[in-house]
Amino acid sequence: MNEDIRNELPADQNEDKARLERIRNRIAAIDLTIADALARRMDCVEEIIGYKEEHGMIIFQGDQEKKQRKVLRERVAGHKYEDEILDVYQEIIKSSRKVQARSLFSYNIMLIGFMGSGKTTVADYLGRMLEMEHVDTDEMIVNWMGMSISDMFRNYGEAYFRNLESNTLLALRERKQLIVSCGGGITLRPENVEAMRSRGVVVWLTATPETVYDRLHLFTDRPLLNGNMNIPYITKLMKEREPRYVNAADVRVPTDGLTVHEICEILVKRVLEFQKNRAG
Repeated sequence: MNEDIRNELPADQNEDKARLERIRNRIAAIDLTIADALARRMDCVEEIIGYKEEHGMIIFQGDQEKKQRKVLRERVAGHKYEDEILDVYQEIIKSSRKVQARSLFSYNIMLIGFMGSGKTTVADYLGRMLEMEHVDTDEMIVNWMGMSISDMFRNYGEAYFRNLESNTLLALRERKQLIVSCGGGITLRPENVEAMRSRGVVVWLTATPETVYDRLHLFTDRPLLNGNMNIPYITKLMKEREPRYVNAADVRVPTDGLTVHEICEILVKRVLEFQKNRAG
C-alpha cells in the first residue's frame, strides 16, 4: 500500500492491516520451520531404510506407525483442528512410504499365480503399504473392451483374450514402480514372461487347490472353471500350469493360512533378498 494512502486511513484500520501482516509473517515463518522439519524427517527415513536393509529387518512396520499416530493424537487431543492436524500427519506418513518405496523399488513388482491365489487382494494391500500404484491386467482388458472376461471368452474365444493379455504388458512397458496383478494365464506365452522380467521382479503367489476352491467356489466370473468348479479339476489345471509359473517366477510367496499383511511382509522381504543376490 502506498504510504500517502496509508496515512489517510483511520488509525484503527492501519492497526488492523499491520496486525494482519504480522500474522502472515508468523505463518510464513512456521511454514519454513515445517519445511525444514520435513526435510530432516525424510533424511531420518532414509537412514532407517539403510539400517533395516543392513540388519535384515522388516522394512514396513505398521506397529511403529500406529505408535507414532497414538502419540500425536494425544498431543493434539482437544484442539479444535485435531482431525485436520491428524489428516496432515497421515499424508506425511504416506510421503514417507513413498520415499522408502522409491529407494527400494525402482522397478515393477509383477504378481503371477493361479486364479484365486490372491493376486488382486495382495496387490491392492501392497499398493497401500508401499504407496505404489496398483494395476490389474484383467481390469485393463475389461475397461478396453467394455465387457466381462466371461463374455470375451464366449464371444471371441480364449486366443483373442490371450492377445489382449499380451497387449497389457506392451501398454505398461515404459512405466515403473507399479504393482501389477497379472491374469492367471499370462505365463502361458514365453514372450509375456520375457516382458515381465524385463520390467521388474516376478512374484509367484501360491495356494493349494483347496484354498483356491474355498476362495472361488461362490463366483461365476471364472470362464475356465465354469462347470468345473471342483477340487480335482482345479488340481489338474494347476499342475498343467505349474511348470510355467516355476519358469517365470523370480520369487515364490505362499498365501495359504496367512493374512494379507503377513503375505505382503514375506513378499517384500523376499523381493529385496532377490534383488540383493542378483546385484551381488
